[in-house]
Amino acid sequence: MSCWCALGNVNHLDQPAVLQCPDLSLRAIYSRSQKSAQAVSSDLKDSVDLYSDDTSSTYGSLLSRSDIHAVIIALPIHVQSSFIKAALSAGKHVLAEKPLAPDVAAGKELVDWYHANISTSTINFSTAEQFRYYAAYNHAAKQISTLGEVLGVKVRMHTCIQPGMKYIETEWRKKTQHQGGFLLDAGVHFIAGTRMLLQGGGVKVERVSAFTSLLQEYLPPVDTVDAGLRLSNGSTGTFSVSFGTTFGGAEWSVACEGGTVSVDRTVVKIKVKGEEEREEDVKDGVEGKEEHVPVGSVIPEVFAWAGSLKEGKWDARQSVEEGLADLEILEALLRSGERGGEPVELKYQV
Repeated sequence: MSCWCALGNVNHLDQPAVLQCPDLSLRAIYSRSQKSAQAVSSDLKDSVDLYSDDTSSTYGSLLSRSDIHAVIIALPIHVQSSFIKAALSAGKHVLAEKPLAPDVAAGKELVDWYHANISTSTINFSTAEQFRYYAAYNHAAKQISTLGEVLGVKVRMHTCIQPGMKYIETEWRKKTQHQGGFLLDAGVHFIAGTRMLLQGGGVKVERVSAFTSLLQEYLPPVDTVDAGLRLSNGSTGTFSVSFGTTFGGAEWSVACEGGTVSVDRTVVKIKVKGEEEREEDVKDGVEGKEEHVPVGSVIPEVFAWAGSLKEGKWDARQSVEEGLADLEILEALLRSGERGGEPVELKYQV
């Protein structure tokens, strides 16, 4: 199977999962400028064909190639949708970087368009989200499924993104054209992780009430959210994420009738009622690779996507419906924050 990557910046090749996957072959790279395409290709051992908008080898000419069967798209949030539609219309499988779209309306339109215009049984459209492939979070979700009714959830992720860090030093992040700024771009990961743990307990978020703020002026429009969550079984939880605070650290905990489960990176802590707490180190890996995968790597999700294309059976964890559900919660938090904490109901949770 052949694959090409559309890249908005070179950071997406820090962990070259495509090059490590035996089911994929990197044939070409597209970027909006030849300079950025060349910058990415300069790190590759083997030469690949380059495409860009400022040359005669454009995105459209790349999509016309019969030897390109699948694409990975990692472009700025506000421009991705048109590239996704063009690739799908050309009969190419698509793995598109999260979030699914800049807002729920655009995301819902994209999902509906895919189902209405593309043969979804033969052409795959997936949303990239590595949290759903972290072994520790999958293990934690399985433990939660054994402990009965979910009583509550606590999620906290605090850090401070500094000027000069690679995660902010791209033009489209500095001059944001999408809602929520860094909270949308990076915060959607933590929504996905939260949903994944709750799915282990058979519940989902139904309503949110949030307060948002801007603590660092270089992270507009907001960089912090503190929220209450109402779950589908009537229990509640909290969700606190900030990219602009002097607080630090993370917490992911789910309380159940039979005990509690917490996860942080590769460490899962399980406390069953009446038993001593046990701690398990669950490292990431992929079939065919003996060594462990680095924490935070996109390798497992890319390998899973390639495997699903090879088998012709799409991986439900990468469904666009999952991507829409992540986006909906994040947008609901932003809307509630704008309205002084007014509760917002959710519609598209899966």
